[in-house]
Amino acid sequence: MASSVWSGYLTFGLISMPVRLFSGARSSGISFHMLHRDDLTRVKQQLICPADNRVVERSEIVKGYEYRKNEYVVIEPEEIKKIEPKTAKTMEILEFVKADEVDPVYFESSYYMLPEEAGRRPYALLTKALEESEYVAIAKLTMHNREYTVFLRPRDGGLMLHTMYYAEEVREVEGFGAPDVELKDSEVKVAHQLIEALADEWKPEKYHDTFQDNLKGLIQAKLEGGTIAEVEKPKKLAPVVDLMSALKQSLAQMEGKKKPAATTRTMPRREAAAASASGKKSRRS
Repeated sequence: MASSVWSGYLTFGLISMPVRLFSGARSSGISFHMLHRDDLTRVKQQLICPADNRVVERSEIVKGYEYRKNEYVVIEPEEIKKIEPKTAKTMEILEFVKADEVDPVYFESSYYMLPEEAGRRPYALLTKALEESEYVAIAKLTMHNREYTVFLRPRDGGLMLHTMYYAEEVREVEGFGAPDVELKDSEVKVAHQLIEALADEWKPEKYHDTFQDNLKGLIQAKLEGGTIAEVEKPKKLAPVVDLMSALKQSLAQMEGKKKPAATTRTMPRREAAAASASGKKSRRS
């Protein structure tokens, strides 16, 4: 198992449980080294002090905050350690909210939360309670020299943790929002039909990074002394003039492309239970 990125206690009222966090996702892809074109030797990056005109070793580096142009206050690691809040080792649940009330724009990174042996029972209890209540937990956690607001949710019998941006970190973009235009009911209707034609179950494993696949093919071709065909570039697009015509043409292109099973809508658990109960009542009557 990979090493944990944080360990400490999760508190829930007067209940506490020892837990560990493990990275839940990471970007992957082909990386390139920087080489000197003449002899293909990897170049090195060095830290140079312009005042002394020499290379500075890592051991000589300190952290400094620029409080005025070219003026710094030095902060030592042990000084940072002294001011760590209690959330550096204790993650306290502050409140519970409905999951759909939290906009995904606030989500930053994902982690798996695993209990230590002594915390298995309260961990299982909290997970089950969240699953049945449809609430998620909001807590605070300190790691990587930052105190985060975090989002705890149940997943596959365990708990996932998502670090979140603070409100002041979520940017506002001028002009964002509903455009000032009038839409015809007929256009909205066909747009709904197009959405239904493209509707399918979420299966993340069917999506792949085409660019990375193409890079692998390019590398393999160069290793074997071959060539690789250039990918066909998309046609130049122009703004849609006749929206209804474009919608209908899009819908026509989708006909026959979808698998029959994909058009079947999966009934949510609550609706299925209600429908089942209704059916039983009808049979009794």
